Order: sequence, then structure tokens, then C-alpha cells
Amino acid sequence: MLSNLEKALGFKLKAFNYLYVLCDYETLLKKDISLEKFVDLCKKKDVKLVQYRDKISSLQEQKINLLYLKSQLNIPIIINDKIELIEFADGLHVGQEDLEKIHKDKKLAVKLVRVKIKDKLLGLSTHNEIEILEANELALDMIGLGAYRNTNTKDVSSIIGSKISYLAKISKHPVCAIGGVRMDDIIENIRFNVIGSNFFNEN
Repeated sequence: MLSNLEKALGFKLKAFNYLYVLCDYETLLKKDISLEKFVDLCKKKDVKLVQYRDKISSLQEQKINLLYLKSQLNIPIIINDKIELIEFADGLHVGQEDLEKIHKDKKLAVKLVRVKIKDKLLGLSTHNEIEILEANELALDMIGLGAYRNTNTKDVSSIIGSKISYLAKISKHPVCAIGGVRMDDIIENIRFNVIGSNFFNEN
């Protein structure tokens, strides 16, 4: 039987290191890359998931951008943090802090999120063994795990490095490697390589 994630993707997760790309709108503007160009790159590189992150635009602009991505790409579009935009996306990705803001009890927090997003995809960022084991008990579709390497875009306090494959093995959910990941990285036990601004440097 297909999992919720597999249904959204439209295929069974048999391989590893599929491409999952962050569409950070601020980065796109800084690099003078249009959403059209971003979409073309996604198609060219056979991207399987896109996460839209936008800290600068109005909710109305974000909604327009989400609808554009959804109309142009036949893949799940995940919104970062903004649960109020869930009706225009196929899923939601949250960090540990976002979850704690909803409720200190993570199980309850996820239940409350599920009430709003129903059976849409839900991903959670994790950084260590404890957070992965906690995530195993939650109604998630996938987890982000990192940082794999140092990155220029975020201040990263803990680099997981080669430990990532062991950590991914203990997760019940499909694992998406985040932080300094490259498109051609072959990382054991990692279902998705999450590519940030590297996506544009490698073309």
C-alpha cells in the first residue's frame, strides 16, 4: 500500500536521493531568478518536491506564487511554516520551534496541525537522535534532517556530517537531508536531497 507521501508523489519510494528543492523567494530575488526560470530548472532536473519559503512577501503575493508553482509543476508544493496558506499548497513543513509554539506537547501540536491540514503532507525539521525518536511517534509524512554540511545561508550550530546515514536509519519516516546538500550527493538512507541555493550554482 502506498503511503500518504507516495500518493502525493504518484510513485513508490524505491530509490534514494531524489531531488527536493527549496524555493526561497528572497534568494530568487537576490539572484535575479524569476519563478519561470525556477520552474524550468525544476523540470530539467526532475525535481520531485518543492518547498516554498517566503519571509518578505505579503500573504496575497505568496498565494499567487504558490498557485503559479502548482499550475506549472506537476509535483507536491510544500509551504514553509505558513499554515494559513495550506489550502494553496500540498503540504506544510515546520521547525521544532514552530511546533512548540502551537503546543509544548509535540503529539498534541501535531494533532492540532492535522486538524487544519487534514491529510496533506507534513514534514518536521530534526537535528539529532532525540528529535528523530520523538518524530517517530508523530503523525508525520517525512522529516528534514541536518545540517549535513555548513551552509552560507543559515547559521548552523551542529553539523551532522557522515553521521546522517546512521541517524536516517532510525527514522520511521522518509528522511530529507538538509543543509549544504548537493544534487549529486549519494547519501545512504536518505530519500531526498534538499537543495537550497546550490540548485542555481550547479547549472
